[in-house]
Amino acid sequence: MKTFIDALPKVELHCHIEGTFEPELMFKLAQRNGVDLPYDSIESLREAYQFTRLQDFLDIYYQGMNVLQTEQDFFDLTWKYLEKSHQQNVRHSEIFFDPQGHLPRGVSFSTVVNGISEALKQAQTEFGMTSELIMCFLRHLDEQDAMDTLEAARPYKDLIVGVGLDSSELGHPPSKFERVFTLARAQGYKCVAHAGEEGPSQYVREAIELLQVDRIDHGNNALDDPQLIRELAQTKLPLTVCPLSNTRLCVVDSMEDHPIKKMLDHGLRATVNSDDPAYFGGYMNENYYAIVDSLNLGKEDIITLAKNSIESTFTTQQRKQDLLEELSHYASNH
Repeated sequence: MKTFIDALPKVELHCHIEGTFEPELMFKLAQRNGVDLPYDSIESLREAYQFTRLQDFLDIYYQGMNVLQTEQDFFDLTWKYLEKSHQQNVRHSEIFFDPQGHLPRGVSFSTVVNGISEALKQAQTEFGMTSELIMCFLRHLDEQDAMDTLEAARPYKDLIVGVGLDSSELGHPPSKFERVFTLARAQGYKCVAHAGEEGPSQYVREAIELLQVDRIDHGNNALDDPQLIRELAQTKLPLTVCPLSNTRLCVVDSMEDHPIKKMLDHGLRATVNSDDPAYFGGYMNENYYAIVDSLNLGKEDIITLAKNSIESTFTTQQRKQDLLEELSHYASNH
């Protein structure tokens, strides 16, 4: 099955570019920019990539951001992710970035978005890999900060397809950002939001009804609400599920307990994604391996998950059709 997964044409819909920061690159950029890290070696930094809860992860996640200072830094970070994804036959990726983690450090919006975008363009030229960029709001910050970030993005609207909502979920319900998302939709952005990872099923419902999202990121706890399950099955609203992330952050006790198979059984449009792969132990292939090994998924399940991802993209209709045809050809010949 691993051979089948390796060659499977894939789409990723839930990956934080700042979460692709491998220790080797973090050390390299820290040295290049004269930034001190509280670790004396790559090995000690790698050991710190062990977490028992979301906040422990977020602490080191934001710490790592400090070494990102120039366009070249953001290009290098993004390019490393794209190279790895290309090796795993990811054909299209929709990437999150967190401007609010950079702007207060004196890093300009243009530095962030231009560095990332140049890498995305190069990947399309060299690999034929397409992509979209999604700007996330940090939900532990206030509504006005998100509004200011949305305004800062205005000159770069042609480079950003959508807005999202991430960071610490508990205590920061989607309703906190209803006005921000209303404005973003009016400006033409697609909308997504992390909901139902740490937070309850009610957060998923708020994201759908108040933020009017096009996708739910994570969504595990939606399974606690039978009526919500029925609605998600009927509307086919996508769930961008992240198996390895869920186990590393103890959202689920073990991979054998992961709900993605139940989501498929309920007819939900679940997809497989890596979230923050440098921190959680795997990119796309490793996430597929984990659920196949632990949940006894067959080839038809894998094809369904891959097809769900393609159908849930924000890319052009033509690109979506091309990807579906590529997947269909692969499934028919393997």
